[in-house]
Amino acid sequence: MGSWGIGHWIVVLVIVLLVFGTKRLTGGARDIGDAVREFKKGVRGDEETQRLRDERRDETQRDRDSSNADADRDGR
Repeated sequence: MGSWGIGHWIVVLVIVLLVFGTKRLTGGARDIGDAVREFKKGVRGDEETQRLRDERRDETQRDRDSSNADADRDGR
């Protein structure tokens, strides 16, 4: 008695389509898709930013190591 079968879900879908219309539902779905896309872009941006920071840190460390090696060679 309390279970919802496929027939019940079809009736609910038809009622939702009649109340909201396909245009509004399509627009809402598009908005949700855009929001998810922007979220993913933001997450990727954070990962990209972290990768660039790591690369800069590595370059700085290599520069320091190179400077120290040059100083040792010059007898400083």
